[in-house]
Formats: sequence, C-alpha cells, structure tokens
Amino acid sequence: MKNKFVFCGVLFLIAAARILSQDAASIVERSRNRIQAETTSSRSQMVITARNGTQTERVIDQYTKDDTSGNRRALIIFQSPASVAGTRFLTMENPGREDDRWIFLPSLGRVRRIAASEGSGSFVGTDFSYDDISSADRNASLDNHRLLREEVYNGVSCYVIESTPKDTSYQYSKMIQFIEKERLLVQKIELFDRRGDQVKLLEILEYREVQGRTSAFVTRITTLAAGTSTTINVSQLKYDDPIPERVFTTAYLETGRAR
Repeated sequence: MKNKFVFCGVLFLIAAARILSQDAASIVERSRNRIQAETTSSRSQMVITARNGTQTERVIDQYTKDDTSGNRRALIIFQSPASVAGTRFLTMENPGREDDRWIFLPSLGRVRRIAASEGSGSFVGTDFSYDDISSADRNASLDNHRLLREEVYNGVSCYVIESTPKDTSYQYSKMIQFIEKERLLVQKIELFDRRGDQVKLLEILEYREVQGRTSAFVTRITTLAAGTSTTINVSQLKYDDPIPERVFTTAYLETGRAR
C-alpha cells in the first residue's frame, strides 16, 4: 500500500509539472501576442552608452506586418548618422524554427543573409545581438517554459518564467522573464550564456498607451561584463497604417525602393 501511495504521489508531481509548464507557455505566448495590429510603424532614437559614459545616437525606422499565415515580418532602416545611414535589416518569422534574417550594408553594396550561427553577433555595433532584435517576437514554441515563482518587481506582481531554448545552439542557455500578471507586460528579461552566467539584462523602462494598446516606449539592454548599454527611445508609433508587401523583400533591402 505504501508503494502505491508513493507511485501516486510521483504521478501527481509529474502532472502538476506539466500543468505549470503549459500555463507558463500560455503566459509567454499571450504576452508576446497581446497587441493585435495589422501593421506597426515607428521611429526611434537608439542611444549607445559606453563604459565611460560617452554616448552615440542613431535614428531608426521600424515596420512590421504579418503575412497571410500570421507570420511576422520586420524591417529596420537606419536613417542616421551617416556612418550607418541606409543600413537595412529584414526578419521573417518561420513557424517552429529560427527566423530568416538578411542585412544590407551600404559599404558592401549587397544583401547578406545572417546565418543562425551568427545570432550572437552585435547588431550594427550595439549591445543588441541579432537574436536580441528578434526576441520580442520570438515564437514561444521555440522554448520550453517553466513558472518559477511569483514576485513583486517595480511595484507590480509578476510571473517569473524560465524559458529554455529547444535548440541548444541558441546563444542563450536560458531566459528568465518577469511578466506583469495583470496586463502581461514584460518588465525585464535576464539572459544567460551557455555556461549559466547572466550576461545581459533587457528592461522595459516605460510603457505608453497608443491607439488603445499598451506599448513599450523605452527599452534598454545592458551587457553586464562590458558595462555598456543600448537604449531605444520610441518617438513615433502608429498601428494599422498601410505598408506595401514589397517592403518586406530582399529586393527592397538592396534598393530601398518598393517597386
């Protein structure tokens, strides 16, 4: 009889773990998909802060639009300064696998595909890697999710969820997300390397209401060992403005014209 109770207890724990895992995955998915919009258009100032406190600024435009299957496409265009102006970066989401990514660098004069193995590389000299740029829209199915606890952070009650990539070649071994319980807003994400050390911290410092949607307006990522950071300050944001399909092509990356 004792063995039977032990066996039942083990089954209960396994079932509870599965329920918590499913709940965690649902929380992450709902958080990432909470803004419903056909398109997003924005202009932002990107502030790169060096270890000694000196800062450089860049202006970027970003456009996103889902395809007919609901997969996200995102385009980033650097407008200034002159050293990076004309740089264009395209991401296309793929269900169940890593995104396709291409970049056009004016100095090279051609479009280059970014391989999955290059995901940890610096995105145009910022603290963001190519993987980081895609992380906000990263498909929840690419990771295993586990609810660690609930915790008050910045005065709000949060779910603390550990997300572990299914692909062991991904640059991070795990990501610990603090997601506000009431509105499912991400407050911060702690990013860990393959040795298990935290290497970066992503924080959403300010949200604002735009067209009835609670939107991130100030985002900062910090490289802990280097003591550097990059902050994105959104200055303009619009939802549901028409964007031509031709914008989300490698031809547009190369020419900058939606022909």
